[in-house]
Amino acid sequence: MLVLICIAAASVIVVMDEAGEVVSWTRIENSRLNLETELRSIIDAAGGEPVEVVIEATWGWYWAADVVEACGANMHLAHPLGIKAYDNRRVKNDYKDAVLLADLMRMNRLPESWVAPPAIRELRELVRYRRKLAQLQTGLKAQVHQTLGKEGEIPPTKSIWWSGGQRWLDDLQLADAYTNRIESLRDLLALYHREITSLDGLIHREIRANTDLAEGYETIQTIGGVGRVLAAVFCVEIGDVHRFPNPRRLCSWAGMTPAHEESDTTLRRKQITKQGSVLVRWAAIEAVTGSHCEPYIRSKKRRVAERRGFNIGKVAAARQLLTLVYYGLRDGEIRCLQSDHQHSAA
Repeated sequence: MLVLICIAAASVIVVMDEAGEVVSWTRIENSRLNLETELRSIIDAAGGEPVEVVIEATWGWYWAADVVEACGANMHLAHPLGIKAYDNRRVKNDYKDAVLLADLMRMNRLPESWVAPPAIRELRELVRYRRKLAQLQTGLKAQVHQTLGKEGEIPPTKSIWWSGGQRWLDDLQLADAYTNRIESLRDLLALYHREITSLDGLIHREIRANTDLAEGYETIQTIGGVGRVLAAVFCVEIGDVHRFPNPRRLCSWAGMTPAHEESDTTLRRKQITKQGSVLVRWAAIEAVTGSHCEPYIRSKKRRVAERRGFNIGKVAAARQLLTLVYYGLRDGEIRCLQSDHQHSAA
């Protein structure tokens, strides 16, 4: 008998047989020991038959995935966006969710996410935390500009965060309340800058020490506009690039392809889906909007923008860049860039 198990968000475990009948179900407290004990008893009851475990992709699935792997069961991670399509139900609770996921697994219709190995998950934690710190840092800078605006002070330099702007802030005369707030914000910004710089070094060392990522990490930095920060985002968020058969699948996974609606007489292309990795989309757009963007990608962005608008041109260029990232991570080289450089040298 093939035993199917689903662990929902509240640690509800449902055991289902091949016929779709619920053999048993139980609710456990969230802990490694409780889950491992329950899983091992189910595996023993299966009598050597393979056990497939489906876990709902909630915020705390990492530890549960490690327990499942340690017990020797086959792990499947349910994709939340795919499950959302089945939410039109009158009764929705943890038990019903668990039964639904187990039933989808039994029918081979479960929308699955990639289960990243522990090393990739740890690197993702560092990269995502770095992004969160950068967002908070940006918010603090906005508060400084907001405070200056209350006193009618317009910075004379392009950016007050460069050396000239910092000197201008030092010499600025404001009311005490505004001065105190700006000084406090500047102290916090210095702290955030130190933490982000420290994280950048740690991420760089950890990726270079990872034998699966190091070569691709160095290769994609040869793409114009992709530095260490963006290369780290691409490496850890994409993970094993071989899970995508071609770059079109990678772009689709990243949510950078348009929605497609077709009938017998009409074909309609809508906006991009934005259903994939937010960080990968941000990194791709950031790379093509910078001044160091690869020349032929910049040319593509300009051509498409002239015909279809700036935003569509930017997304088309980002898809082109993501294609280069795909080949760089997969092959450890980007042959079209090498040929371009050879022609330029000649």
